[in-house]
Amino acid sequence: MGQRIHFVVDPQGWCCMGLIIFVWLYNTIFIPKVILFPHYEEGNISVVAVLCYYFCSLFCIASLFRASVSDPGKLPENPKIPVTERECWELCYKCNMMRPKRSHHCSRCGHCVRRMDHHCPWINNCVGEDNHWLFLQLCFYTQVLSSYTLILDFCHYYYFLPLKKENWDVFVFRHELALLRISAFMGLIILGGISRLFYTQLMGIFTDTTSIEKMSNCCEDISRPRKPWQQTFSEVFGTHWKILWFIPFRQRQPLRVPYHFANHV
Repeated sequence: MGQRIHFVVDPQGWCCMGLIIFVWLYNTIFIPKVILFPHYEEGNISVVAVLCYYFCSLFCIASLFRASVSDPGKLPENPKIPVTERECWELCYKCNMMRPKRSHHCSRCGHCVRRMDHHCPWINNCVGEDNHWLFLQLCFYTQVLSSYTLILDFCHYYYFLPLKKENWDVFVFRHELALLRISAFMGLIILGGISRLFYTQLMGIFTDTTSIEKMSNCCEDISRPRKPWQQTFSEVFGTHWKILWFIPFRQRQPLRVPYHFANHV
Protein backbone atom coordinates (compact mmCIF):
# COMPACT_ATOMS: atom_id res chain seq x y z
CA MET A 1 0.00 0.00 0.00
CA GLY A 2 1.44 3.35 -1.02
CA GLN A 3 4.38 1.67 -2.82
CA ARG A 4 2.94 1.45 -6.35
CA ILE A 5 3.82 3.96 -9.06
CA HIS A 6 0.82 6.02 -10.09
CA PHE A 7 0.95 8.08 -13.28
CA VAL A 8 -1.94 10.27 -14.44
CA VAL A 9 -2.22 11.09 -18.14
CA ASP A 10 -3.49 14.67 -17.99
CA PRO A 11 -1.98 17.45 -20.17
CA GLN A 12 -3.37 20.14 -17.85
CA GLY A 13 -1.65 18.52 -14.90
CA TRP A 14 1.59 18.24 -16.85
CA CYS A 15 1.49 21.98 -17.57
CA CYS A 16 0.84 22.87 -13.92
CA MET A 17 3.57 20.58 -12.66
CA GLY A 18 5.96 21.85 -15.34
CA LEU A 19 5.39 25.40 -14.12
CA ILE A 20 6.24 24.38 -10.57
CA ILE A 21 9.41 22.64 -11.74
CA PHE A 22 10.40 25.74 -13.74
CA VAL A 23 10.07 27.99 -10.67
CA TRP A 24 12.05 25.52 -8.58
CA LEU A 25 14.75 25.18 -11.23
CA TYR A 26 14.97 28.96 -11.74
CA ASN A 27 15.62 29.65 -8.06
CA THR A 28 17.88 26.64 -7.57
CA ILE A 29 20.16 27.86 -10.38
CA PHE A 30 20.16 31.66 -10.03
CA ILE A 31 19.95 32.18 -6.27
CA PRO A 32 23.18 30.27 -5.52
CA LYS A 33 24.87 31.76 -8.60
CA VAL A 34 23.96 35.39 -7.82
CA ILE A 35 23.79 35.45 -4.01
CA LEU A 36 25.02 32.38 -2.14
CA PHE A 37 28.29 31.52 -3.87
CA PRO A 38 29.56 35.12 -4.33
CA HIS A 39 28.84 36.07 -0.73
CA TYR A 40 30.34 32.82 0.51
CA GLU A 41 33.53 33.44 -1.46
CA GLU A 42 33.83 36.93 0.04
CA GLY A 43 33.12 35.68 3.57
CA ASN A 44 29.73 37.31 4.07
CA ILE A 45 27.92 34.03 4.78
CA SER A 46 28.95 30.59 5.99
CA VAL A 47 28.80 27.28 4.18
CA VAL A 48 25.87 26.33 6.41
CA ALA A 49 23.63 28.86 4.64
CA VAL A 50 24.55 27.34 1.26
CA LEU A 51 23.97 23.77 2.42
CA CYS A 52 20.65 24.66 4.07
CA TYR A 53 19.38 26.16 0.82
CA TYR A 54 20.30 23.05 -1.15
CA PHE A 55 18.79 20.77 1.48
CA CYS A 56 15.50 22.71 1.37
CA SER A 57 15.56 22.61 -2.41
CA LEU A 58 16.26 18.86 -2.44
CA PHE A 59 13.48 18.07 0.04
CA CYS A 60 11.06 20.25 -1.91
CA ILE A 61 11.64 18.59 -5.29
CA ALA A 62 11.76 15.12 -3.73
CA SER A 63 8.36 15.56 -2.08
CA LEU A 64 6.97 16.99 -5.34
CA PHE A 65 7.99 14.01 -7.44
CA ARG A 66 7.00 11.46 -4.82
CA ALA A 67 3.58 13.05 -4.32
CA SER A 68 3.11 13.09 -8.08
CA VAL A 69 3.97 9.46 -8.82
CA SER A 70 2.85 7.81 -5.58
CA ASP A 71 -0.37 5.83 -5.47
CA PRO A 72 -2.83 8.05 -3.56
CA GLY A 73 -4.86 5.03 -2.45
CA LYS A 74 -6.44 3.74 -5.65
CA LEU A 75 -8.82 0.88 -5.00
CA PRO A 76 -8.20 -2.35 -6.95
CA GLU A 77 -10.82 -3.67 -9.32
CA ASN A 78 -11.75 -6.57 -7.04
CA PRO A 79 -11.00 -5.40 -3.51
CA LYS A 80 -10.91 -7.96 -0.72
CA ILE A 81 -13.38 -6.82 1.90
CA PRO A 82 -12.63 -8.04 5.44
CA VAL A 83 -15.56 -9.82 7.03
CA THR A 84 -15.48 -7.53 10.05
CA GLU A 85 -15.61 -4.40 7.88
CA ARG A 86 -18.30 -5.27 5.34
CA GLU A 87 -20.76 -2.86 6.95
CA CYS A 88 -18.26 -0.05 6.45
CA TRP A 89 -18.11 -0.47 2.67
CA GLU A 90 -20.46 0.94 0.07
CA LEU A 91 -21.10 0.87 -3.66
CA CYS A 92 -19.73 3.59 -5.91
CA TYR A 93 -22.42 4.46 -8.44
CA LYS A 94 -19.87 5.91 -10.89
CA CYS A 95 -17.56 2.92 -11.30
CA ASN A 96 -19.89 0.27 -9.82
CA MET A 97 -17.27 -0.95 -7.34
CA MET A 98 -17.28 -1.50 -3.61
CA ARG A 99 -15.25 0.99 -1.62
CA PRO A 100 -14.68 1.82 2.06
CA LYS A 101 -16.55 4.77 3.45
CA ARG A 102 -14.84 8.16 3.17
CA SER A 103 -13.55 7.14 -0.27
CA HIS A 104 -14.37 9.28 -3.28
CA HIS A 105 -14.49 8.80 -7.03
CA CYS A 106 -12.13 11.12 -8.93
CA SER A 107 -13.68 11.99 -12.27
CA ARG A 108 -10.32 13.20 -13.64
CA CYS A 109 -8.43 10.00 -12.76
CA GLY A 110 -11.43 7.71 -13.33
CA HIS A 111 -11.24 5.62 -10.16
CA CYS A 112 -12.01 5.70 -6.44
CA VAL A 113 -9.40 6.81 -3.91
CA ARG A 114 -9.38 5.92 -0.22
CA ARG A 115 -9.92 8.95 1.99
CA MET A 116 -9.48 11.28 -0.97
CA ASP A 117 -8.86 14.90 -0.01
CA HIS A 118 -8.87 16.49 -3.48
CA HIS A 119 -7.35 16.22 -6.94
CA CYS A 120 -4.40 18.58 -7.23
CA PRO A 121 -3.35 19.65 -10.75
CA TRP A 122 -0.06 21.03 -9.39
CA ILE A 123 1.14 17.50 -8.65
CA ASN A 124 -0.98 15.93 -11.42
CA ASN A 125 -2.39 13.44 -8.94
CA CYS A 126 -5.06 12.90 -6.34
CA VAL A 127 -4.28 13.60 -2.69
CA GLY A 128 -5.47 10.54 -0.82
CA GLU A 129 -4.73 8.27 2.09
CA ASP A 130 -1.36 7.02 0.84
CA ASN A 131 0.23 10.26 -0.43
CA HIS A 132 -1.38 12.93 1.76
CA TRP A 133 1.76 13.02 3.91
CA LEU A 134 3.91 13.76 0.86
CA PHE A 135 1.58 16.58 -0.19
CA LEU A 136 1.89 18.12 3.27
CA GLN A 137 5.68 17.89 3.06
CA LEU A 138 5.57 19.54 -0.36
CA CYS A 139 3.53 22.45 1.04
CA PHE A 140 5.85 22.79 4.03
CA TYR A 141 9.15 22.72 2.14
CA THR A 142 7.78 25.00 -0.59
CA GLN A 143 7.02 27.59 2.10
CA VAL A 144 10.46 27.15 3.64
CA LEU A 145 12.25 27.45 0.29
CA SER A 146 10.17 30.47 -0.80
CA SER A 147 10.75 32.24 2.52
CA TYR A 148 14.47 31.48 2.40
CA THR A 149 14.67 32.83 -1.15
CA LEU A 150 12.86 36.06 -0.21
CA ILE A 151 15.14 36.55 2.80
CA LEU A 152 18.22 36.12 0.61
CA ASP A 153 16.85 38.57 -1.95
CA PHE A 154 16.30 41.14 0.79
CA CYS A 155 19.65 40.61 2.51
CA HIS A 156 21.52 40.79 -0.79
CA TYR A 157 20.52 44.45 -1.22
CA TYR A 158 19.95 45.72 2.31
CA TYR A 159 22.12 43.68 4.68
CA PHE A 160 25.10 41.96 3.05
CA LEU A 161 28.20 43.91 2.15
CA PRO A 162 28.41 44.90 -1.55
CA LEU A 163 30.12 42.38 -3.77
CA LYS A 164 33.31 43.24 -5.62
CA LYS A 165 31.83 41.78 -8.83
CA GLU A 166 35.00 41.42 -10.84
CA ASN A 167 33.13 39.51 -13.58
CA TRP A 168 30.54 41.95 -14.88
CA ASP A 169 30.61 40.28 -18.28
CA VAL A 170 28.72 37.27 -16.91
CA PHE A 171 25.05 37.30 -17.89
CA VAL A 172 23.65 36.73 -14.40
CA PHE A 173 25.52 39.70 -12.95
CA ARG A 174 24.70 42.06 -15.82
CA HIS A 175 20.99 41.26 -15.37
CA GLU A 176 21.13 40.66 -11.65
CA LEU A 177 18.39 43.12 -10.67
CA ALA A 178 15.88 41.72 -13.17
CA LEU A 179 16.61 38.12 -12.23
CA LEU A 180 16.19 38.76 -8.52
CA ARG A 181 13.00 40.76 -9.04
CA ILE A 182 11.54 37.83 -10.94
CA SER A 183 12.65 35.52 -8.14
CA ALA A 184 11.07 37.73 -5.48
CA PHE A 185 7.82 38.03 -7.44
CA MET A 186 7.51 34.26 -7.88
CA GLY A 187 8.42 33.73 -4.24
CA LEU A 188 5.69 36.05 -3.00
CA ILE A 189 3.03 34.50 -5.23
CA ILE A 190 3.90 30.94 -4.29
CA LEU A 191 4.35 31.69 -0.59
CA GLY A 192 0.95 33.37 -0.40
CA GLY A 193 -0.88 30.59 -2.20
CA ILE A 194 0.87 27.68 -0.50
CA SER A 195 0.51 29.20 2.97
CA ARG A 196 -3.26 29.37 2.62
CA LEU A 197 -3.41 25.83 1.24
CA PHE A 198 -1.15 24.50 3.99
CA TYR A 199 -3.33 26.13 6.65
CA THR A 200 -6.50 24.50 5.29
CA GLN A 201 -4.73 21.15 5.13
CA LEU A 202 -3.60 21.41 8.75
CA MET A 203 -7.08 22.38 9.90
CA GLY A 204 -8.48 19.40 8.01
CA ILE A 205 -6.10 17.03 9.81
CA PHE A 206 -6.83 18.61 13.20
CA THR A 207 -10.56 18.03 12.64
CA ASP A 208 -10.07 14.71 10.81
CA THR A 209 -11.99 16.03 7.81
CA THR A 210 -11.09 15.97 4.13
CA SER A 211 -11.59 18.87 1.76
CA ILE A 212 -14.32 16.96 -0.09
CA GLU A 213 -16.17 16.32 3.16
CA LYS A 214 -15.99 20.01 4.03
CA MET A 215 -17.44 20.99 0.65
CA SER A 216 -20.14 18.34 0.94
CA ASN A 217 -21.05 19.43 4.49
CA CYS A 218 -21.40 15.80 5.49
CA CYS A 219 -19.08 15.82 8.49
CA GLU A 220 -20.65 16.87 11.79
CA ASP A 221 -19.00 16.85 15.15
CA ILE A 222 -21.48 14.29 16.50
CA SER A 223 -20.93 11.79 13.68
CA ARG A 224 -17.70 10.31 15.06
CA PRO A 225 -15.51 10.83 18.11
CA ARG A 226 -12.93 13.57 17.87
CA LYS A 227 -9.39 12.21 17.86
CA PRO A 228 -6.33 13.83 19.46
CA TRP A 229 -4.27 15.77 16.95
CA GLN A 230 -1.25 13.51 17.54
CA GLN A 231 -3.31 10.52 16.43
CA THR A 232 -4.70 12.16 13.30
CA PHE A 233 -1.24 13.34 12.21
CA SER A 234 0.27 9.93 12.97
CA GLU A 235 -2.39 8.27 10.80
CA VAL A 236 -1.63 10.62 7.91
CA PHE A 237 2.17 10.25 8.14
CA GLY A 238 2.09 6.56 9.03
CA THR A 239 4.29 6.84 12.11
CA HIS A 240 4.22 8.13 15.68
CA TRP A 241 7.81 9.41 15.37
CA LYS A 242 7.38 13.13 14.76
CA ILE A 243 10.88 13.58 13.34
CA LEU A 244 9.94 11.23 10.49
CA TRP A 245 7.04 13.51 9.52
CA PHE A 246 9.60 15.81 7.84
CA ILE A 247 11.51 13.18 5.86
CA PRO A 248 10.28 12.43 2.31
CA PHE A 249 12.93 9.73 1.69
CA ARG A 250 11.10 6.92 3.45
CA GLN A 251 8.28 4.48 2.92
CA ARG A 252 5.01 5.11 4.69
CA GLN A 253 3.72 2.25 6.79
CA PRO A 254 0.01 2.90 7.37
CA LEU A 255 -1.26 2.57 10.91
CA ARG A 256 -4.04 0.05 11.24
CA VAL A 257 -7.24 1.98 11.96
CA PRO A 258 -10.64 0.24 11.81
CA TYR A 259 -13.19 1.61 9.36
CA HIS A 260 -15.64 2.74 12.01
CA PHE A 261 -16.29 6.12 10.42
CA ALA A 262 -19.95 6.99 10.01
CA ASN A 263 -19.45 9.67 7.38
CA HIS A 264 -18.92 9.11 3.69
CA VAL A 265 -19.20 10.95 0.39
